[in-house]
Amino acid sequence: MGESKVKSKAKLAVLLSGSGRTLENLIGCVERGELEAEVALVVGSRECLGIEKAKAAGVLTLVFEGGIGGGDLDRVVAEYGIDWVILAGYLKLLPITDLVRGKVINIHPALLPNFGGVGMYGMKVHRAVVEAAGRGEIFETGCTVHFADEVFDEGRIIEQRRCLVSGDDSAEDVAGRVFELECLCLPSGIRLVIGGGR
Repeated sequence: MGESKVKSKAKLAVLLSGSGRTLENLIGCVERGELEAEVALVVGSRECLGIEKAKAAGVLTLVFEGGIGGGDLDRVVAEYGIDWVILAGYLKLLPITDLVRGKVINIHPALLPNFGGVGMYGMKVHRAVVEAAGRGEIFETGCTVHFADEVFDEGRIIEQRRCLVSGDDSAEDVAGRVFELECLCLPSGIRLVIGGGR
């Protein structure tokens, strides 16, 4: 018998803490054939809208109130055959164990290394960006897909996408533009790492 030529799809575990917009985007990319992967599992740090959306899409869900620990993470990754862990609005610092090192990808709504770190997420990032633009310090923002390590927002960058920003923008304007970029950048970054390009 020869080797099977059918390559199995990469199995993703998506970790989230909120609305699940990024999860919806990934599921849509998979369904449209734009991402050769399977969203096999969604893990929440709390019961949230993202968990409800995962259940509605027929995706297995687990909730670890307050965040998943290293032992549970290793068990879940092994038990469900997870290839990549995707942080999609996961607001807890994930323990990077030997089993998952180099296999955890985060999306951040700014151009790292700027506007990252503890407490910098969501609208907090966009407000800080607009304030910096108003002071004339920056003229662009965007999003960053990167490998996650033991420090918030400091892992090696996989891909970034950019858009203009000014002090006349509202944080909501910037959030909308950046999320459009995120919807392209995260699937693209995942394709890169699955294909061995990063």
